[in-house]
Amino acid sequence: MKSLLLTLVMPPMGLATLIVVGLLLHRRGRRFGYRLAWTAVIALILLAMPIVSENLLLALEAGLPTTPPADHPPGAIVVLGAEVFRAKSEPLGVGPGPLTLERLRTAAGLSRRTGLPILATGGVTQPNTAPVGIVMGDSLRDDFRRPARWIEDRSRDTWENARFSAGILRAEGINSVYVVTSAWHMRRALLAFAGTGLTVTAAPTPPGDPLRPNFNDFLPHASAWLAGYYALHEWIGYAWYCVR
Repeated sequence: MKSLLLTLVMPPMGLATLIVVGLLLHRRGRRFGYRLAWTAVIALILLAMPIVSENLLLALEAGLPTTPPADHPPGAIVVLGAEVFRAKSEPLGVGPGPLTLERLRTAAGLSRRTGLPILATGGVTQPNTAPVGIVMGDSLRDDFRRPARWIEDRSRDTWENARFSAGILRAEGINSVYVVTSAWHMRRALLAFAGTGLTVTAAPTPPGDPLRPNFNDFLPHASAWLAGYYALHEWIGYAWYCVR
């Protein structure tokens, strides 16, 4: 149900839905419907421009606390799961998706540099599939040769990622960690970890480079809708976590 609601509300489908609603209202003689449809069309075009969608993402990545406290160094690495893809060739029937792989790569590299153990966190995201945390654990072992020491596989969202992971680590006497996730997701992840009793240092995946605008950045591209989706999803989620 949550996935269906996100599809209907978030762009580009959410804006397409508004266009249809606006046109239906306009056909019934309501001028508001005409304005609603045109507003959605303009927003759809703007989000398709890299200059808009990419800058919305970049704003999320600024000012992250990436320097660990000298008097309280991290004792573990927590890597947050993202998506998985279905594949019969995979032992579990699913494999780590691109975002998840990018996070695993960052976590494995950090673990090699610091010698710190890894906790992989992520529950079930698709019916009848393995939890993301277990998929991540297999990938860390087989693809990155850096096995996870702990796997948390019950969480349904970032908030639960933080709460359940903190419970595991506090039981191990660990109260300072690196958190690995996508750079644009990190701001919301830090809010989720606030109040868990852990001191958190951000270890994001490589952030995007500031745009040096050129003509193509003002032209609509289908790929920019994906960046716009991530950006708006995170800004809305961040606002929700601020009041949660």
